[in-house]
Amino acid sequence: MTEDAPQSPDTIDAETLERARVLFARPASFVMGAAKIVQLPDTSLPEVTFAGRSNVGKSSLINALVGQKHLARASNEPGRTREVNFFLVNDALHLVDLPGYGWAKASKTEVKKFQNLGRDYLRGRPNLHRAYLLIDARHGLKAVDAEPMDALDGAAVSYQIVLTKADKIKPAELEKVKAATAEGIRKRPAAHPVVLATSSETGLGIPELRAEILRVCGL
Repeated sequence: MTEDAPQSPDTIDAETLERARVLFARPASFVMGAAKIVQLPDTSLPEVTFAGRSNVGKSSLINALVGQKHLARASNEPGRTREVNFFLVNDALHLVDLPGYGWAKASKTEVKKFQNLGRDYLRGRPNLHRAYLLIDARHGLKAVDAEPMDALDGAAVSYQIVLTKADKIKPAELEKVKAATAEGIRKRPAAHPVVLATSSETGLGIPELRAEILRVCGL
């Protein structure tokens, strides 16, 4: 997919923010969880997907985007999401939650199974417009994040880094993490250069992420 010129969250116009708010204010529902690639739904709807280390806050972020507390099942148990979960927004868009990575409470066979499922999804979805790779703002990029970025680069899937739990650190520290993250992905071919910072608790960055999803999906 051809990328537009990178757009800073600070430059998103009010009209786009409002259209995104309206889109995500409408009903969202759980569609299905796929444990095998053959179970993925056949659909032409645009999709964006969310990936990240276990317990990074994927479920909380999805819930914050749609304004529903319990749409995606958040858990303190790392590795609970072991399927590719599909959520439908306003009959117009799928949000897709990929299994977390980097969790230890599973056998190597299980881990490889879920990693392969995620890779197969990334390679086989022509209607996937962007992947959002979630990174805990308190920790920044870690060695364990290299493998999913390699997979996204290899699959030529456009992806953008979203820092989660940004309310847990001071603004000056957050700016340092954003800068370090942007530098860390600078030479990666499929990475979008703009790093977004969000908080599911305070709502920081949520309107801007909604607007970015609206834009990249052409809605």
